[in-house]
Amino acid sequence: MINLPKLQDFNFKGKKTLVRLDLDIPAEDDFRLKAELPTIRFLSNQEAKMILMGHFGRPEGRVVEKLSLKPIALKIAKLLNLKFKIENLKNTFKIDDFLAFSLSEKLLFLENLRFYPGEEKNDLNFAQKLAKLGDFYVNEAFATSHREHASIVGIPKFLPHCAGFNFTKEVENLSKVLENPQKPVVFVIGGAKPETKLPLVTEFAKKTDWVLVGGLLPTCSKFKIQSSKFKNIIWGELNKEGLDIDEKSIKKFKDIIKTAGTIVWNGPMGKFEEKKWEEGTRKVAEAIAQSSAFKVVGGGDTIAALNRFNLFSKIDFVSLGGGAMLEYLAKGNLPGIQAIVNSKL
Repeated sequence: MINLPKLQDFNFKGKKTLVRLDLDIPAEDDFRLKAELPTIRFLSNQEAKMILMGHFGRPEGRVVEKLSLKPIALKIAKLLNLKFKIENLKNTFKIDDFLAFSLSEKLLFLENLRFYPGEEKNDLNFAQKLAKLGDFYVNEAFATSHREHASIVGIPKFLPHCAGFNFTKEVENLSKVLENPQKPVVFVIGGAKPETKLPLVTEFAKKTDWVLVGGLLPTCSKFKIQSSKFKNIIWGELNKEGLDIDEKSIKKFKDIIKTAGTIVWNGPMGKFEEKKWEEGTRKVAEAIAQSSAFKVVGGGDTIAALNRFNLFSKIDFVSLGGGAMLEYLAKGNLPGIQAIVNSKL
């Protein structure tokens, strides 16, 4: 397994610590934020001075008020039980060239990093300016670590660094799928991002016993023909409305899932948000939950499906990353991982 530098290996007392978080979520959805709190609390107990940072949405390098991180900052303040007044968020100030607001004496919060063109361009000068704000860098943004952005891969070039608690947990649990997994290994891939997921289907077919494909992905007939040499890819057939897999596919998927020793699931089988199209996702989810296999699930819609069908507690590990999880399982590494493992300071 990849040997990550860990929080426990360092002394943070009095250090200004930049903490890159996963914040690209609706303010009312606090599942991801709660997973990141142990890192923040640990650093607080270590008497670190923290600067939290992340991104939200796609403002494309300009200030877009509706994509402000203020609602997320307020949510974090509440989750940490800080004595915090909403008026504080109105008092935006600048740390060097960066918009920020204060949550407490030792906890500052940078405004949306994607308000600056240098973030997504991975501009080294931008990364260096961010690095000058602190003495140390912690990556607690696994779900964004497949992106080569300045706050992910740039800052570790200039500051001592390590992985956060949840980041480490992600790598440890996903590595169980790659390193001597219990067989058969079954990947269940669905959802509605064929441009990013379809190229990974054949990569998974090389590594696993079965890849079961649902959602909108089976509608790409060209890719199905290209991948026809892989006999372990099972393409779900959609119902006549094209909004769910059909009964025959559900049965086939369930029969394979029952044999599994390791299961990875990312992406619903159909438009499960509407009851009349939920059957494929629900029955596949139930089959996964009932399995004695080691079960890993990731992706926002997949997590939403688990919650909808009250199956969350039946899963061994729920990854905060959708695209990042799939890319790590396909390639065995991520740019954000390489940055904190290979950058020597």
